[in-house]
Amino acid sequence: MAEYRIDELAHAAGSTVRNIRAYQDRGLLPPPRLEGRVGIYDDSHLARLRLIGKLLGRGYTFAIIKDLISAWETGKDVSEVLGLEKVLTDPWSDEIPGTAGVEELIATFGAGLDDEAIARTLQRTIELGLIEPEGDHYRVPSPRLLHVGAELVAAGIPIDSVLDIAAQIRDDCDVIAGRFVNLVYEHVFTPLHDEANPSTDEVSEIAAVVRRMRPLVKMVVDPFIARAMEARVQAALGTQLELIRDHLTAERPPSAAEG
Repeated sequence: MAEYRIDELAHAAGSTVRNIRAYQDRGLLPPPRLEGRVGIYDDSHLARLRLIGKLLGRGYTFAIIKDLISAWETGKDVSEVLGLEKVLTDPWSDEIPGTAGVEELIATFGAGLDDEAIARTLQRTIELGLIEPEGDHYRVPSPRLLHVGAELVAAGIPIDSVLDIAAQIRDDCDVIAGRFVNLVYEHVFTPLHDEANPSTDEVSEIAAVVRRMRPLVKMVVDPFIARAMEARVQAALGTQLELIRDHLTAERPPSAAEG
């Protein structure tokens, strides 16, 4: 096992001597072995420092990190806790974000708009989360959504109407997501929360349930939206289709048999 003085340990962990001493004061890092007046650290300290850095990077407070480390030291598998945290915070889409310049956005969505209307449209698009300012361009979290908007505008639908429907669909999806989350929270999370010391298996099971939710949500939403669209399209356009058919029939010259 390698041995380190405090400055060597800080270098190996990508930390600082000041941080190491602070972690020791907070009870996050065990004290070194003393050789005379020199503290000697080993690979277990290095592993602990890397874990602390990883947890801090994920937004954990020192108090939570101390609890996790205490659980680890008493025989619980902290990796299961971290695995659940990863499942809860990982994105639910594999879509890769894109970028777009101002000129590109204006050409696609702002044709015929004056400067004031363009500024207002850009601001509203940002508020909806469809684009995010990033230096001299915009980050596009979902290029698919932007593509759908571009197709609707190209079909002749005003950009304000496209943004209106985007806001409504976003709110509708939030309701659907809330129903799924409440279902799992009530039947899976709440029983675990009621236990003083949930087991590793129970924590692992929650992570597995959340993983299974990802494809299940799409499997439920896709058929429902497909059926709803079929019914809505038939109801909204059925009458128009009959009128068009009657019009074409009236314009068609009678055949010899009909004459």
